[in-house]
Amino acid sequence: MALCRQTGSGRLCPALLLLLLWEALGSGLHPAGTATPGANESLAERQNLTVTESEDLLLNVTADELYNLKAFICWANFSHWMMNVTRVQLCEWRVISRPYSDLRHCLETSAEKQNYGYPNSIAEECIVQSHRTFFLNCTQEYPVFLDPPEDVLLALIVTPICLIPFLVTLVVWRSKDGKMQS
Repeated sequence: MALCRQTGSGRLCPALLLLLLWEALGSGLHPAGTATPGANESLAERQNLTVTESEDLLLNVTADELYNLKAFICWANFSHWMMNVTRVQLCEWRVISRPYSDLRHCLETSAEKQNYGYPNSIAEECIVQSHRTFFLNCTQEYPVFLDPPEDVLLALIVTPICLIPFLVTLVVWRSKDGKMQS
């Protein structure tokens, strides 16, 4: 998914930030220039170090980048769900409705928690990407009705416009006849 756009701000993109946070929290990333944590360091000291690094990374993130990161997490969760769906079942609403609804709910809840408007361009990108990735080959059960050609449309519009004055004239002319109908 193209959530890592070049903004020119020099900031980390959400996907890279997510990977850095994962490394920092999961594998005990240590600051540059220090020795690799040895066996004599306790797990608590390593976790304390990584929490500080994670906080430093998060302090430099804008609201847009944070929501972008959360949208990336929602997308990853949705993708994981969809990998368990067979190709035949991809177009069955009863099978995909839960992961799809969870994606929408995750995006909406994340936006709401940050006082970020929903729907927004990032959420829209996730939804469109889900359709491009998983539902591209789903055909509609019923044919899509298209607008008629312009010449047919023009005839359908002009005919009533011309017919109405004629009918009004006919009604007025018949009502002035003066003969009582019985």
